[in-house]
Amino acid sequence: LQSTMGNSDSKISFQRAVEQLGSPGPVEAGDVAVWDQLCQESLTSIQDVFSLLPAEEIRKLREDSPTNLSTLCYKIVEKLTKSVESSCRTSAEQQTVLNSCRLLTRLIPYIFEDPDWRSFFWSKPEPGMKEGADQTPLGKSMMLAICDLLFCPEFTVSSAGNRSRDEVDELINLDSCEYIWEKGVGFAQTPSQTPQHHHNRVELLRLILTCCSESIYLPPTNEAHIGGNKWVHLFTSPENRHALPLFTSLINTVCGYDPAGVLPYNHLIWADSKENLVEMALQVLVVTLDQDLPMDGDNPDGPPDNLFLNYLSRIHREEDFQFMLSGITRLLMNPLVQTYLPGSQRKVHFHQELLIFFWKLCEHNRKFMFHVLKSSDVLEIIVPILHHLNDARADHSRVGLMHIGVFILLLLSGERNFGVRLNKPYTATVPMDIPVFSGSHADLLIIVFHKIITTGHQRLQPLFDCLLTILCNISPYLKSMSMTAACKLIHLVEAFSTPWFLMSNQTNHNLVFFLLEMLNNIIQYQFDGNYNLVYTMIRKRTVFHQLANLPTDINKAVNKKIKKPLSRQNSNNADQSMEGSYPAKTAEPGTLETSLIKLPRIERLTEGVSAHPSQKQLDRLTQAMDSSSMESRNSFSSEVFPVQPGAELNQSEEKEETRDAFGKSRVKRSDSNYTAEGWRPTPEWIRSWKNQLPLQTVMRMLQVLVPQVEKMCIDKGLTDESEILRFLQNGTLVGLLPVPHPILIRRYQANPGTAMWFRTYMW
Repeated sequence: LQSTMGNSDSKISFQRAVEQLGSPGPVEAGDVAVWDQLCQESLTSIQDVFSLLPAEEIRKLREDSPTNLSTLCYKIVEKLTKSVESSCRTSAEQQTVLNSCRLLTRLIPYIFEDPDWRSFFWSKPEPGMKEGADQTPLGKSMMLAICDLLFCPEFTVSSAGNRSRDEVDELINLDSCEYIWEKGVGFAQTPSQTPQHHHNRVELLRLILTCCSESIYLPPTNEAHIGGNKWVHLFTSPENRHALPLFTSLINTVCGYDPAGVLPYNHLIWADSKENLVEMALQVLVVTLDQDLPMDGDNPDGPPDNLFLNYLSRIHREEDFQFMLSGITRLLMNPLVQTYLPGSQRKVHFHQELLIFFWKLCEHNRKFMFHVLKSSDVLEIIVPILHHLNDARADHSRVGLMHIGVFILLLLSGERNFGVRLNKPYTATVPMDIPVFSGSHADLLIIVFHKIITTGHQRLQPLFDCLLTILCNISPYLKSMSMTAACKLIHLVEAFSTPWFLMSNQTNHNLVFFLLEMLNNIIQYQFDGNYNLVYTMIRKRTVFHQLANLPTDINKAVNKKIKKPLSRQNSNNADQSMEGSYPAKTAEPGTLETSLIKLPRIERLTEGVSAHPSQKQLDRLTQAMDSSSMESRNSFSSEVFPVQPGAELNQSEEKEETRDAFGKSRVKRSDSNYTAEGWRPTPEWIRSWKNQLPLQTVMRMLQVLVPQVEKMCIDKGLTDESEILRFLQNGTLVGLLPVPHPILIRRYQANPGTAMWFRTYMW
């Protein structure tokens, strides 16, 4: 009771000190009692500070008593720097550091939200300072002091060896490389772990994250961010002598964490002090790996100024790669793992930050990406990504999660090994709201993409060309497609090739180009094992005939009757979802929609490169090639890439706007007005892309196989498709198809548009 009363009295004193700061008259810097009351020992948690310092009080202080707010910040930072100078040896000093960090964490966002205050931490010191005093900007003093305190023995780390606290070097001279937090990348020792040290690290990392959050208060334009984030720049620059040990500590803390524990239900008995630390470390890591937007004249190929990015790109040991990959996959799979004892394992839910971290690793360290792709371990990343894509497809508030998942798949699909690894058989370990099937991971990918396109919300429509680009990139390597995946793929062809859909938007025909390119790749390079797809194409051959004979007359094309109009649900009615799965949920009422900037179009996200075919394919190409086939091949390579007709008229903004209009047209057909912005299809426009449709390979295959299948059915009186599948499985089209076209792979290329998108999504 006495402790409670004392704590209550201290909080009253704190509130009085805040009220005194908010009074019209300035509080003298030498009034020690006021400043000490604000950093007293009774404030035992960040919640205390938030409850005792409401937003209205801080804004009032900023507007009515700016001098007092300025002095308060200087005094708090002064306490941090003095604690570093004294090596923070006593528990009273440590409590002062924690409370100082909590106060700054509460105050800084309200300083950032006012444009007139944003330069406060980087401006010249107080006007009243004596000459010869330290002229270091306040922000720099604060950040460097926090970094020193993150390696303070008996406060945030354990003392090295058996030395006592008094025998440890002064904090400002400490070699922090000996005090890295966890075993892992660049550190082979296993330091002792103390829950209190974990809590103290969280308080300091939270303040760093708050400082770096200045980006939130800037408009999402390249111009506003060109100068870069000064906090991130200082934290990751050589001026921070702890940059390397901090980088390795953060990575090892995240990748070395195993939330499962040894005993079931242990998380219900013992609190896990590491979970909050891991989440905070991961957030700081992804924020500090944010790359500055390049300015004119910059050399993008030079080493990055950000030491964290520099260190990340230089990791090269196989054991380090495996350590990071295992940690990421373990944490991604953790909330999805099914156990015999329900609720027996701790579940962590920072998969979005993990996906950003994985993206940064692959983007800035190509050796890591090749390590991921050289074994089937990549599938341990793909399955949780596909689960989250499928689960979030109907939720507007998780549109950013959909984008990051698709971006990662697009990045990986630019490498041959990704398509090869997808051929591994899939065993359903994670319940998903998709049809039950027996096949490979490639089938899983196709089925989930079909679900996203046919049952996702309208804000996902800009991702359609990205999804189909991924399918195009992997198609030359898919050895055998299941019947379920084949039906879903041809259903997309059927849906996207309907005349009203093609005419409803200026760029919709590009989706058909992607699908036809995918089918051509499979027929030319993987015909032998894909009899299910070939059989489905034969059954749905009228779709391809109608596409080849598409009328150029607008009225005939749009008003043409279809016996069975397609609906978004038709292909799903008979599908039975996996046992234990739940349907995708929409956003909860009142959920805020994510405000993200528009994405660049697919041609700006990727660059086309020629894949390396096998020697056998090269020999076959060399023998069969003549001048005419060379011309047709060049024509295919240039035309199949999705380029919008009339692009020279409306280059960027118009494309994005018509894309949004496409969503409305797809859901609700309007016969009187095809599109927004006054655009209407013309016969010339239809002819401009219809003549370039790459239908030759598909039509030739149908021309050869359809008569054979029909004759076999008539001769043997077949009604069972198994015999037809067996016939197709043993068939061949060698020498009957056009000359194989070169494989075109579209690889992701970094650009300012996606860098800005990642920054807005991250925050």
